[in-house]
Amino acid sequence: MGQRVSRTDFEWVYDDQPHTWRRQEMVKKYPQIKKLFGPDPRFKYIVSAMVLTQIVMLYVMQNQSWGMIVLVAYCFGGVINHSLMLANHEISHNMAFGYARPLANRYFGMWCNLPIGVPMSVSFKKYHNLHHRHLADDDLDPDVPTLLEAKLFCTTFGKFIWVCLQPFFYGLRPLFVNPLPVTRLEMINTAVQLTFNALVVLVFGWRMMAYLLIGSVLAMGLHPVAGHFIAEHYMFAKGFETYSYYGPLNWITFNVGYHNEHHDFPAIPGSRLPELKKIAPEYYETMPQHTSWVRVLYDFITDPAVGPYARIKRKSLDRPKAAAAGAPAKSIGLINDSWQSEVEQKKR
Repeated sequence: MGQRVSRTDFEWVYDDQPHTWRRQEMVKKYPQIKKLFGPDPRFKYIVSAMVLTQIVMLYVMQNQSWGMIVLVAYCFGGVINHSLMLANHEISHNMAFGYARPLANRYFGMWCNLPIGVPMSVSFKKYHNLHHRHLADDDLDPDVPTLLEAKLFCTTFGKFIWVCLQPFFYGLRPLFVNPLPVTRLEMINTAVQLTFNALVVLVFGWRMMAYLLIGSVLAMGLHPVAGHFIAEHYMFAKGFETYSYYGPLNWITFNVGYHNEHHDFPAIPGSRLPELKKIAPEYYETMPQHTSWVRVLYDFITDPAVGPYARIKRKSLDRPKAAAAGAPAKSIGLINDSWQSEVEQKKR
């Protein structure tokens, strides 16, 4: 089964997330940061090109063997689908059409969702907002592994299995940790996705539907681009809960590796996060950072000091204590929504 992890509990802290005070401090020092807010006009076209590429691939791959289908799904189709998932991450922050057009963002997310095979765009936004506003909250952040996961997958082999099954844990965990009511837009998202899936089966056959789904699952598990799931918030250096990666895989993941920058300013699109780092390098260059997502996966599986327990957590009941101690309490989402609205109003 392999070596057992050395941690037996999460890392509990009693202060607010660092992104709140750092954001306030940075904007005061560099007010030009606000000019980076707002959607990237090229984003819609890049995402649409990826969706159309996968549709073309359904025609190209329909007569291939199962072995070739799995290989191409892992090496090519899954990479595009994972990139589309991260495009949905951008869309969840209204980076397609801006905060002034929320419905346009939601419907564009459904278009972006199509090759992934599973309706996730609208639901992802709902739960991802909780992750930002309540980072590491014991009750509210669906990104933190459950106690059951941490106890079950506590050996080298267990962590390997956990990484392989990561798409299922990542997708289903919110429904157990903090289930929220199903919305009308989620039902529309599901109806649109199932209609597209039916058309794929009707026109190209079941194997091409499998090509899309296999790619989505494999590229979220033991895959280089999936390393960001662990790289972002698992505690590789004591006391640090968010980590950035500045390597080449950012080119195909909408700069999700700039994760400290993203949590500091969710209203800045991924394409402009490198510019944020250039404006205020002293806030990021001294923090621990990753150089390889493949190395992150390897270290996570083999290092007994790292595992599902290696996450910072905050108890919800301790929030008032943190506020009383002087920690900023204003919601990260509300702060960025208000700044984003202010910037867009000035542009109009």
